[in-house]
Amino acid sequence: MTPRHPTESDIPTALAELAERSEVLARLVAEHGPYRPRRSPEPDVFDALARSIIFQQLAGKAAATIHQRFLAQLGGAATPAAVLATDPDAIRAAGLSRAKRDAVVDLARHALTGHLDLTALDAMEDEALIRHLCAVRGIGPWTAQMFMMFELGRLDVWPTGDLAVRKGFGLAFGHPEAPTARALAPLGDPFRPYRSIVAWYCWRVVDTQTPSRSG
Repeated sequence: MTPRHPTESDIPTALAELAERSEVLARLVAEHGPYRPRRSPEPDVFDALARSIIFQQLAGKAAATIHQRFLAQLGGAATPAAVLATDPDAIRAAGLSRAKRDAVVDLARHALTGHLDLTALDAMEDEALIRHLCAVRGIGPWTAQMFMMFELGRLDVWPTGDLAVRKGFGLAFGHPEAPTARALAPLGDPFRPYRSIVAWYCWRVVDTQTPSRSG
């Protein structure tokens, strides 16, 4: 059975609730408008995961440019077959580091062999999904969380390992320094089950482009 997660239809209610819970969030919603990310109507699981790998530890705009170059090297669409049919040096030429190139190739191999069941991910609970994805080389919790937020549209993901989220939270909520990942974890608890929305507004505070199609 597919787990029940807050969905796109819950977003107006979520924004109203969060604004009631926090004056800071009320201000951020007023400044930046409604939460924009939406679940993909037809999730492109492979491309979303490849895109999240490319975005790892890069400024959003630079990563978006590299992702477009990557797609161009593959003929316009990222599929496991296209990745494995492309010269690895050509993939590197798009701007991927050697480690990211190898991670994308490993992702393609996992997908084609069935070790990564792309059709089963949507039905998994969050922690099981993260464990399943992290079996692939180069995919860690952050990459899995970006996939859950931007491709599957899950609204209660809290990416404490994301430096921009920590910086944005610190600035928005008046912390003298950005919280550590460990410190940020419980700070998200008052905003359950809508922590993805809070994270997105933290990104807006520091003007970060995310691995989503809509930014």
